[in-house]
Amino acid sequence: MSEANIQEVVKQKYGQAARQVAEGGTACCGDGGRLSGCDPITKNLYDEAQKSGLPAEAVTASLGCGNPTALAKLQAGEVVLDLGSGGGIDVLLSAKRVGPTGKAYGLDMTDEMLALARENQKKAGVENVEFLKGAIENIPLPENTVDVIISNCVINLSGDKDRVLAEAFRVLKPGGRLAVSDVVVRGEVPAEIRKSMELWVGCIAGALEEKEYQAKLARAGFESIDVEATRVYKAEEARDFLAAAGLDPDTVGPQIDGKFISAFVRAVKPASKAACCGPSCCS
Repeated sequence: MSEANIQEVVKQKYGQAARQVAEGGTACCGDGGRLSGCDPITKNLYDEAQKSGLPAEAVTASLGCGNPTALAKLQAGEVVLDLGSGGGIDVLLSAKRVGPTGKAYGLDMTDEMLALARENQKKAGVENVEFLKGAIENIPLPENTVDVIISNCVINLSGDKDRVLAEAFRVLKPGGRLAVSDVVVRGEVPAEIRKSMELWVGCIAGALEEKEYQAKLARAGFESIDVEATRVYKAEEARDFLAAAGLDPDTVGPQIDGKFISAFVRAVKPASKAACCGPSCCS
């Protein structure tokens, strides 16, 4: 399936999820909002203290696979960019962490999610936030402008991950950090899962194999690359989800058991070399 087709399907599914939340429902990965078939990857990511200061719609719209704001070690005054910001939960949490001297950008390509995120920003009363429309393969920011890039189960949805990582590298300042939560694969995955667009949009089928992820980051120019498993998924957790996607849990389950993980992926853009005057610099 082409990159354009993947983007269109993702737009449709996440637009539907945003509309469900706006109507008082709950966004649910890959299952049209039926909680009984919700993807277990998206559950229980934020503690009560974090959720208490946010609009309910920001929480119910979350379709992530981790909590990058809790792991990114954001500092006051930093500029943060969330790739695929959805309903805005990680942007709003980041804005609180960087404080009034910092700024948090959210980037999303889905109009319904952007509208929901901006409404959540108003309800939260957070001013140091800006939501941008665009694709993560073409970030609408100048180079060397962002201290930290976060993302929550979105890079795996892209049909051109090399371009996403190259764009992330471009907009980061020298010494800037990539700190994303994503679904990562360890080992071989059955072809029927890779072919299922329901699973792709449901945050699984587009996942990179762990070593491939590391190699792509290195090719983009990153260093200090680390992939840390934060949760390993068991087949039993995904029985309803697999059935909703038209797959036999008893057949597919044993083949994927323990192979999908939520991971915290870290990398750093090399710092600029200090200016040097003298013979030793030119040797």
